[in-house]
Amino acid sequence: MRADRLVAALLLLQRRGRVTAAELATELEVSVATARRDLEAMSAAGIPVYPQPGRGGGWALVGGARTDLSGLSATEAEALFLLVGPAAAVSGDAKAALRKLLRALPQTFRADAEAAADATMVDPTPWGERDRGRPGMVDRLQAAVIHRRRVRLTYTNGVRETTDRTVDPWGLVDKDDTWYLVAGTERGRRTFRVDRIGDAEETGEPAERPDDFTLAAAWREVVGDVEERRSRTWATVLVEERYLAVLCDRFGRHCHPDGTHADGRARVRLAAPTPLDVARHLAGWGALVEVLEPVAVQSELARIGAELAGRYAAAAAR
Repeated sequence: MRADRLVAALLLLQRRGRVTAAELATELEVSVATARRDLEAMSAAGIPVYPQPGRGGGWALVGGARTDLSGLSATEAEALFLLVGPAAAVSGDAKAALRKLLRALPQTFRADAEAAADATMVDPTPWGERDRGRPGMVDRLQAAVIHRRRVRLTYTNGVRETTDRTVDPWGLVDKDDTWYLVAGTERGRRTFRVDRIGDAEETGEPAERPDDFTLAAAWREVVGDVEERRSRTWATVLVEERYLAVLCDRFGRHCHPDGTHADGRARVRLAAPTPLDVARHLAGWGALVEVLEPVAVQSELARIGAELAGRYAAAAAR
């Protein structure tokens, strides 16, 4: 839901007390389906907006029409800012909307609401394969970020080593439905995949965070480091145009279409950490993809092909 629409919808609910999805759609100049989805998203996020059944029904902001947001509880205010915060990281309009909402809150709620707005961001570009779904652990970690409390994690890394560690949670990033925790540790800033966190428990100790920290800036550095590691080997390949979207979905941001070859096939630049990694990703495509360069990737594909032929040639001959 766009942050500017959220603000407009809330103000309309406060002014009128109750609106239908059709009325909201007219006011916001969107479809009725979009207006209904916006209302449902607000309600699902914990903002006290509920449907009213029966004749003369619609959607109402519990507590009646108000000119401010003083009727929200602390929990509801946090839910509101968790919903609108990620949009503010990428949109000037959303930032302006966020400032309006913050000024409308009671003073006692503003610190936690502002922390909630900064607790989460969304990076929609995938790193290769996608892991759909929001882990239940996210809610627990969000609370620790907002309330600035240290967390004791049980974490399993990429080589399946499990350790216990205490971290200062700084923020959460949803990268195409794969969640990451950005946190401070004894060794500096670290990033943890949330789906690898087996348990997380607040210690009750206050978390430390640099005064100049912003989640968006920290995540840009994380992405830069990862991109550097993941794009050390580039390959130029040819693929039929109809398969281009599938290939790019597999390689994510490391797939760069580069025009059309003389034979009509799409020319594409692909990247992975090593020639073997590129070859492994392409081996299953068989002759659908032709690698023009580098020789190192061609050699790895030839080796993989020879291994498979040696193992399964007898079965194929039967």
